[in-house]
Amino acid sequence: MADPDSAVEVQGTVAVRGTANGSDPDAIVAQIERTRESLAQTIDTIAERVSPAGNARRLRERMVEQASRPEFRLAAAAVGLAVVGVVILRIWGRRRK
Repeated sequence: MADPDSAVEVQGTVAVRGTANGSDPDAIVAQIERTRESLAQTIDTIAERVSPAGNARRLRERMVEQASRPEFRLAAAAVGLAVVGVVILRIWGRRRK
């Protein structure tokens, strides 16, 4: 359970002890709609963070960003050259036998 003395961030108007600020029904409806919209945005944000498609998209974006760096390109070229060298040595070794 939350500590009643803990600090929290408050956005918009806050009802005190379950009562709405003022007694205007339109103001109450507007406050409910704002709260509903805020909750919907929060749920959408959480859903995006945990969705597999969102995670795959963020991973792909990060890989594209990394691939554009010169260090990454140099390392990829070195690995490619090493693989080609090993393949050539194996083919050459088989033909010598």
